[in-house]
Amino acid sequence: MSKRRSSVFNPRQYMLSKDYEIYYYSDLHFRSVGSHAHDYYEFYFFVEGAVCMEIGRERYVLQQGDVIVVPPGVQHRALIQDETVPYRRFVLWLGRDYCRALTAQSADYSALLALAERGAYRHHFDLLSFNALRGSLFALLDELHTERYGKQTQIGLYICQLLLQLNRLVHEQAQTGARQESVSKYEAITAFIDTHLEEPLSLERIAGEFYLSKYYVAHLFQESVGLSVHQYITKKRLAACAAAIRSGAKITELYLRYGFGDYSSFYRAFQKEFGLSPSAYQELHRGPADA
Repeated sequence: MSKRRSSVFNPRQYMLSKDYEIYYYSDLHFRSVGSHAHDYYEFYFFVEGAVCMEIGRERYVLQQGDVIVVPPGVQHRALIQDETVPYRRFVLWLGRDYCRALTAQSADYSALLALAERGAYRHHFDLLSFNALRGSLFALLDELHTERYGKQTQIGLYICQLLLQLNRLVHEQAQTGARQESVSKYEAITAFIDTHLEEPLSLERIAGEFYLSKYYVAHLFQESVGLSVHQYITKKRLAACAAAIRSGAKITELYLRYGFGDYSSFYRAFQKEFGLSPSAYQELHRGPADA
């Protein structure tokens, strides 16, 4: 780490610049600062340490890859759990007007700020994603210590890039979480269907069992397997009937057990699914002892 990137910690909790300030701190034997609030946004990137972050009435035990966004007016402080462990973090302050101007340029910068305003302060990223964020922070710090042509414009671009990175990561996490939740619900519903094939099953009953709307359940199945709930249940029941036929069960008992209203509808559905009538399927799978 270049020494010019690292700052000596200053307990000052107000901005000297009206737009932005960024610091990289690496401390030993750090003493906690008292609870405080800002009139600007604080972006805190945790790298290393034994630290608990207190925000309002909540406390978060931090781990590498955590990013904290504290909006204006929210009380917070870092509580050090072990002063002998190096405490490393990036701190980026962005003024309210500066953030307002950026979000006016594009709503793509605003999602993370809106989440923080609703109390979603902490976000955790995997090591690869967090290292990419650190790369952007280092680029920003390096630019602050140059006097190259276009410095202020480049700093603005780096800040926009960093905000977009953060918002994109949070958005992608939310999308992944939604997909995982859908998969989990789909698996739970199909497990329920598999164990209740001999009972009346309707879209309304299934939705009620899981406290979901029937429209959500219908969409979930169409998206997951390209079938309606009724089609899925019918296929599962026919598969159960076929397995029972192979094990020697009587055809005349199966169609009623698995919810087919009459034999003719069962016959048509079975033949469509397997290309054989139930009796032909039985003959095909009759063992030598049954012959």
